[in-house]
Amino acid sequence: MGTGLLPRSTADHVGLADAVTAHTYAPLPVVVAEAEGAWVTDVEGRRYLDCLAGYSALNFGHRHPTLLAAAREQLARVTLTSRAFGNDRLGPFCRDLAALAGMDAVVPMNTGAEAVETAIKVARRWGYRVRGVPDGRARIVVAEGNFHGRTTTIVGFSTDPVARDGFGPFTPGFDVVPFGDAAALRAALTPDTVAVLIEPVQGEAGVVVPPPGYLAAVREACTAAGVLLVADEIQSGLGRTGTTFACELEGVVPDVYVLGKALGGGILPVSAVVARADVLDVLTPGSHGSTFGGNPLGAAVGHAVVRLLETGEYQARARRLGERLAARLQPLVGRGLRAVRTRGLWAGVDLDPALMSGRAACERLAARGVLTKETHGATLRLAPPLVIEDDDLDWAVDQLAAVLAGA
Repeated sequence: MGTGLLPRSTADHVGLADAVTAHTYAPLPVVVAEAEGAWVTDVEGRRYLDCLAGYSALNFGHRHPTLLAAAREQLARVTLTSRAFGNDRLGPFCRDLAALAGMDAVVPMNTGAEAVETAIKVARRWGYRVRGVPDGRARIVVAEGNFHGRTTTIVGFSTDPVARDGFGPFTPGFDVVPFGDAAALRAALTPDTVAVLIEPVQGEAGVVVPPPGYLAAVREACTAAGVLLVADEIQSGLGRTGTTFACELEGVVPDVYVLGKALGGGILPVSAVVARADVLDVLTPGSHGSTFGGNPLGAAVGHAVVRLLETGEYQARARRLGERLAARLQPLVGRGLRAVRTRGLWAGVDLDPALMSGRAACERLAARGVLTKETHGATLRLAPPLVIEDDDLDWAVDQLAAVLAGA
C-alpha cells in the first residue's frame, strides 16, 4: 500500500495498524469510522452499540452537539497559549469546575495519569510543608486491584503483574492494603502517611464496589489521622454512577478529587486535580506544570462539560438507566453469569469461565452489534454513554443473554 492511500477493508486497517503500531493493546477487529450518540459505524458500514464509551470518557456520547459547538467556536479563536500567558477560557473553567466539586482550586492537566501524578506530588509536598513529615519519608496508602494509570510511578504500586513486569525499579513510598477493608487501611496509617489514594469504585478491576460504609470509614480514618483523602474519580466521576461523584453515594467529601476522561467530552484529553486552596497552595511557580494543561481548547470543552453536569440531567439519567440495567442483568446470574455489580450506569459482569472467556464473549457480542471489553479474563465492563436510549440498553442486554445461551 502506497503512502497516503487509506485501507479499504477492516482486515486491511487491522493489518496496517498491527504492522506499524506498538502492540500495547489487543483490540477487537472493529475499525470505527463514524459515531454519534451511543452508536458507531465501522469502515464497512456496520453499526455497533458502544457499551464501553471510551472507558467512561464518552459519558455524554459521541459528538455531543453542545460539546462540538464549544470546540468549534474555540477552534476558530485560539487553541494553545501555554501557561506562560493567560487565556480567557482558563479562569471560568476552573472556577466552575471547583464549584461543581465543592472545592476552591484546580490544577488543569491533560491525561488521567498526569492528574494522578499531580495528586501524588501535591500530597507529598503537603505532607512535608503542612503535616510536618520529615523530608523524603512521605508515604501514601493505596488499594489492591487499583488502576490509576501506566506511568512508572503508578505501575510501581499496581498489583497487576501485567502492568508491572519489566518496568522496575519502582518509586518507593506506597503501602498497599486490601480494597474494601477499612480496618487494614487504618492499620496502615503511620506518622509518615500523607494521603490515602483510592478509587471509590475500581473500574479496571471489573467495577468492584466496596462494602457499604467503606468510603465513610476511610474518610473518618483520614480525618482522625490528619492525612489527605484523594479520590481518583477519573472513571467513576462526572455522572457515571448516578451522582456527580461516586463519593457522594456515601456522603463523603474527599480532600482532593482526581478527574479526567469524561472531562474532555470525548473530544480531547482534559484532566484536573480539584482540591481545597490550603492543599493546592503548596504548589508554587515552577514546581509543577504542563505545556498543554489548561489550554484554551481543552478549557472550553471542559467548561461545556461542567455546564452539562450542573443541570443534574445526566446524573439522574444514569441513576434511572442504571436501575434498568441492574434489573435486566440480575436474572442472568446462574445462566452464564456468576455475579453482577452495578453503580449507576456501570456494571461489572463476571462470566462463568467454564462457559467462555471474556474475550470470546466480547467477540461474540461484537458480531451481534454490541461493543464492550473484557478485563481480568472473565469479567466484562458495561459502561454505555449516559445518552443511550432505554430500548437500546435493553437490546444490548438481550444480545448478552443470547451469547450466554449459545445463540
